[in-house]
Amino acid sequence: MFFWHVPAPNEALLISGSKRQAQDTQFRIVTGHGCFVLPVKQKARVLSLALREAEIVEECVTNQGIRLHVRAVTVFKVGDDSASIANAARRFLSEQHRMEELVGRVFAGHLRSIVGGLTVEEIIRERDRLAQEVKDGSHVEMEKLGIVVDALQIQEIEDATGYITNLAAPHAAAVASQARIAAAGADQAAAEREQEAAALKAQYERDTAIKRAGFLAETEQARAHAAQAGPLAEARASHEVIEQQTALARRQAELAGQRLEAEVRRPADAEAYRARTLAEARRDEAKFEAEGEAYRRTTLAAAEAQSAKVQADATAYAERIVAQARADAIAARAGSLRDGNQELIAANSVIEALPALVEAAARGIAGSNLTILNGAEGVNQIMAEIVGQGLSVLDTLRRSTAPAGGEGRDPAWSEGT
Repeated sequence: MFFWHVPAPNEALLISGSKRQAQDTQFRIVTGHGCFVLPVKQKARVLSLALREAEIVEECVTNQGIRLHVRAVTVFKVGDDSASIANAARRFLSEQHRMEELVGRVFAGHLRSIVGGLTVEEIIRERDRLAQEVKDGSHVEMEKLGIVVDALQIQEIEDATGYITNLAAPHAAAVASQARIAAAGADQAAAEREQEAAALKAQYERDTAIKRAGFLAETEQARAHAAQAGPLAEARASHEVIEQQTALARRQAELAGQRLEAEVRRPADAEAYRARTLAEARRDEAKFEAEGEAYRRTTLAAAEAQSAKVQADATAYAERIVAQARADAIAARAGSLRDGNQELIAANSVIEALPALVEAAARGIAGSNLTILNGAEGVNQIMAEIVGQGLSVLDTLRRSTAPAGGEGRDPAWSEGT
């Protein structure tokens, strides 16, 4: 609309004539949005907030009294806050085109004052320090003007008296000397490299000649080998034929050996093994027969000795029993005759016959071919059985002749039995 004003992003709209004031100013500041401006009653003006550049060229004198021509450049703009915009509007609103000149004069004054307190060497070596001190020295004035300094750079320092040139002369001379030394060293190194290259070239030519001679020798040797290739091939072929024949003869010998092994040696080994086995069997059989015969003879001799011992023991025992029986019979007869015991007299003939019976039994045992397993104990057992049988016969006779009821039994008879 006609009464609607919108400032650009890098502009501030200043409206005067309004009774309402949002800031501590006598006018209203609008940035970033539009507003109505009443005609006749209000007036709107625009203050640029764009970046500006001011060039500073100033003759300065150092604390050494040396005059220097210093060229610098500063970049600044009006601050974005309301206070900075109000300060800049009061001072530059009608003379915005002269803002660079005015700010440059302020910086030039501070530059002269700061350079006057430094030496040439400090200015040359510490340009950043010089720029920072100029910015710090002009900060108060710039704040009052509503200006914000973004950058300040010292671009060039010129010396009309030649002090800087003379100051650099020793260094330049040293650098020149080092340059000449470096050039001489480079020339020497180049000469050495040329010599080395010449030596390498000569060595390469020598190696090439040696290799060429070697190649020629190898060529001649190859020709000689080629000339001898035919005879060598024939000799090699003959050698191979001989090797094949030798291998064939070796194989035939191996086959003959295998045939001999299969047809002669193995049957002979089998026959020898059979004969050896039969001989060992015969030997073992004879050994077993001899051992059996010896065992049989030993057993028979032991049996005969045992039989003779048994017969002797039986004869001795029979004689002892017969003697005992005769003594008992005589004692019994004497007792019966003395006491007049008819029963014993009646059995006298039996008692007299008892020793003869026992003796006959003993002789029969002694003359018999008996094998008694338990030795003398067995003989004693047999004789005891025989005597027992005789005594049982005697007891039977006694009982048959005893009176009924057992009366008139002779005590001597009982003791004799």
